[in-house]
Amino acid sequence: MSRRHPGRGRLTVAALLTTVLTLFVGTLLAAGPAHAADYRYWSFWQQGKDGAWVYATQGPSIARPDDGDVEGFRFAVSANSGSAEKPRGAADFGAICADTPAEDGHKRIALVIDFGTPGDAPGGERPPKPRTACASVDSGGTSADALAAVAKPLRYNSSALLCAISGYPKQGCGEQVSGKESGGKGDTSESAQGNGDSGGDDGGPSVGLLAGIAAIVALGAAAVWQARRRRG
Repeated sequence: MSRRHPGRGRLTVAALLTTVLTLFVGTLLAAGPAHAADYRYWSFWQQGKDGAWVYATQGPSIARPDDGDVEGFRFAVSANSGSAEKPRGAADFGAICADTPAEDGHKRIALVIDFGTPGDAPGGERPPKPRTACASVDSGGTSADALAAVAKPLRYNSSALLCAISGYPKQGCGEQVSGKESGGKGDTSESAQGNGDSGGDDGGPSVGLLAGIAAIVALGAAAVWQARRRRG
């Protein structure tokens, strides 16, 4: 007659419970966060020393560029700075401001204004072609002053959010768009703010997550059953 090792049952149960815990953590990680909400808005950019576009950390009404700086504005649908579309086209100060002479007490700011694509446009509107302009403003002027000098009319909301440049778009200001409208371009690094789409994007548990939890429950029940069987 074989003798049952007194600790073998506990080790087997411990191994099963470890597996259950591992699967539980793996299921949560696999589920991941839901898609972030997308918004239609004007993003504000500044050209870095290496010539690359950098998402501005201040709004245009606060930022005070220096003479010779290049700044950009892009209208598009995105969730945040990590997924925002950059301005398109040439962004060279020498080329944009070649015909604007320097003046005492003033500074020249090269602006790239990208009205975006038809896919990002609000319903019934068509974006103008991207353009560049050289703004000459007082030495203490802000980026908003520079933009106002070359791209009126501008439109802001009550929170000082830039809503329209050169009258585009005619309506709306940073509104949330559905997944179908945005084409799924949102950054998924942030939690969703329910946009009505199916497939778990409303912040509820996904089908995969529910299935994983069901499997974990089943394994847990098997572990308990085996432990009772060995004790019997």
